[in-house]
Amino acid sequence: MSELQKKWAKARLSNTMQAHAYAPSQAMGTTAMPIPATTLQPPVGLPDFNELDEEDEDQFGSLSSIPNHPQDDDSSSASSVSSTGTVIPSPGRALFARPQGVPTRSSLDPIPWTTYFERELSLLSTDGTITYHVYLTSPDPPTPSTTNNPAPGAKPSTGGPLFVTHHGAGSSALSFAVLGSEIRKRLPSAGILSLDARGHGLTTITTPSPNEPTNLSLGTLSQDLCNAILLTAKAMSWPDIPPLILVGHSLGGAVVTELAYQPLLPPSVSLLGYAVLDVVEGSALDALQSMQTYLSTRPQGFHSLKEGIEWHVRSRTIRNSVSARVSVPALLVDTTTTTTQPQQQPPSTKVSKPWKWRTDLSSTQPFWQGWFVGLSKKFLGQGATGLGKGGGEDVAFGGDG
Repeated sequence: MSELQKKWAKARLSNTMQAHAYAPSQAMGTTAMPIPATTLQPPVGLPDFNELDEEDEDQFGSLSSIPNHPQDDDSSSASSVSSTGTVIPSPGRALFARPQGVPTRSSLDPIPWTTYFERELSLLSTDGTITYHVYLTSPDPPTPSTTNNPAPGAKPSTGGPLFVTHHGAGSSALSFAVLGSEIRKRLPSAGILSLDARGHGLTTITTPSPNEPTNLSLGTLSQDLCNAILLTAKAMSWPDIPPLILVGHSLGGAVVTELAYQPLLPPSVSLLGYAVLDVVEGSALDALQSMQTYLSTRPQGFHSLKEGIEWHVRSRTIRNSVSARVSVPALLVDTTTTTTQPQQQPPSTKVSKPWKWRTDLSSTQPFWQGWFVGLSKKFLGQGATGLGKGGGEDVAFGGDG
């Protein structure tokens, strides 16, 4: 028992004995001396406990000291806490109960996509070569200016805009799940449409060629995004496509810029604006030189899905742990449930780390340069309003310049 616990027990025992010292006189029917009011005080020097202070601690401690690779032992657990304060429990609180707010490994459990989107759609392309997979929360529909029975004070509405998002290389549509939720908190009428690019997530090519890499050229990806928008409108029986705001991260920024630049959307579609996140042409091209080095140093697989989520948070690949919990499951695939084993693994050998990357980023190298060359010129040449974020700088453009 610690010294602090001893002091608390001793004070408690002393208070109890003081109370019982007057009991015999009461039992004999004599007049009892008044019992002075006493309050059990905590040992001197112990600060008042506030659980909110515990909850303010970073979920994973000091992330700057966490290694950028997964550990195979329990010391890598996000639930590891160097120390926890001992507190005097209030009535009903267990003396050795763990304070609320201290994270455990269960806090890295995957979060289902249904938490953030109203539906998912599988959209077969008109030529039948690819099935696009998208997540959708529909915007509010427009209301007519006149109705048979208008509500008192009702005003016509043009409906909410549709934010169309495109993820970066190696990611998935669920990269925008948390962001989409935050957008709708501020603009409840807005809708979110998020696409899994070909070769990513659950989008599937109907007749893949085993000897050729997936075509991830910028022209193909931007046409895919356009197709997904049109097919979604058809599947949802929208009379008109809602006003669009395009948002892309990294590679996705290049895709949405290309979609606006060509332009590929029908003239009747209103493009309110577009935003590119974490991508600037010069910086992106410079970063490609070290991409293979990065890919060679990241884990090739994980023991479990939860370990994959943990690595993304600990390495700061994804800085928001909630976003990691909803998006990382789409980045990995359990090879023990597939009919084929990894090429380097004999079929009869147990896979030590069965959760592998769904997308082979190394195989996309032939397309890297084409994604970003000319991005700045295209971005600056649009009539719609554009917002670029990269290298810590925000740059906004509007009008026809």
